[in-house]
Amino acid sequence: MYDEILKSLSKSKFRSKFKLKDKEKNYIKTKGIETIKSHAKDFIKTRIAPAYIPNDGKQTPMKGHPVFIAQHATATCCRGCINKWHKFPQGVELTEQQQQYLVDLIMEWINQQG
Repeated sequence: MYDEILKSLSKSKFRSKFKLKDKEKNYIKTKGIETIKSHAKDFIKTRIAPAYIPNDGKQTPMKGHPVFIAQHATATCCRGCINKWHKFPQGVELTEQQQQYLVDLIMEWINQQG
């Protein structure tokens, strides 16, 4: 289901440079994939889903958590990138379905990182 968008993202010079390193892979292994998915849901709900985000474009760190790296790789890091790549409008709170799509995309990218 996410193959087409992940293939498009992998052709982006910026998006394709993001990879999980051993540190992040070990974190995932230690915490478990369900915990990582829970973190992704929380990050999307609190940092991405609101209609207005005061620091939009700067709310997702480039490192520090596997989900943050995945968000940059999948263009789910800010509402501007989400609008450009996934066509969800800015200035409107994301629906539960849209949030689930973003979380599932993040998790698919993480799973593909091995």
